[in-house]
Amino acid sequence: MNFGRAFDGVADLYADVRPGYLPALFDDLVAMGALGPSKAVLEVGCGAGQATEDLARRSGRVVAIDPGERLISNARRGVSAENVSFIVSTFEDLDATPASFDLIASAQAWHWVDPEVGFTKAASMLRPDGCLAIFGHVPMMVPEALQPAFRAAFETYWPGAWGQPPPQSWYLPQGPVSSLVAASRQFQPAEHRGYSWTWTFDPDLFGRYLRTDSSYHVLAEAPRFALFDALSVAIADQGGTYDSAWETHLYVVRKA
Repeated sequence: MNFGRAFDGVADLYADVRPGYLPALFDDLVAMGALGPSKAVLEVGCGAGQATEDLARRSGRVVAIDPGERLISNARRGVSAENVSFIVSTFEDLDATPASFDLIASAQAWHWVDPEVGFTKAASMLRPDGCLAIFGHVPMMVPEALQPAFRAAFETYWPGAWGQPPPQSWYLPQGPVSSLVAASRQFQPAEHRGYSWTWTFDPDLFGRYLRTDSSYHVLAEAPRFALFDALSVAIADQGGTYDSAWETHLYVVRKA
């Protein structure tokens, strides 16, 4: 199963619950010269448009692609900017003119792109002074008060998974982004920015968010949903909400 395409099966939920990105991230892209009123942007893996509007507001035009037809439909409905066009496609399959973009941006999606194809193709599609921006959200450890109940739920429904780094850890500074950039020999060393923020969950929101996380799809449906229910109950039992700590990491690499 291609778990990346699993998002299209929960496209409406994805549009409803997945968070956007801090304005500071896009402001930093402007300050770094990657975004601006004259810039042509390709967004890879736009999802339901969580980053698309912000990119469009700070650029000349955006071409937003995603392999999910339902996600693209949600993005078309949710993005009000008029300088955006949407295409249903993977990055690997996209037919694009060489040197046609100033920025290729990918929010929470570049880890799905084949690294043997992605960096070389990105470099070919960028103009000589172009940039590739890769960014994604990473959840931190749940609060200590919730950990016993969360651990018990995982040990019941997904033994061995508790305590393992989440897949989103790919975006952490100790993850593979910088080494993949270097191995490609297509770009200068990555410039990194990090952003901390808090997402307040109640049991319902947490359960709905988990249903959009493809990493849980290794579980069969029955234990998966039982795990989600147990985690939501744990939040309810600890007062009904919890402040979840998150980090967002941005990497900007300039064409060599």
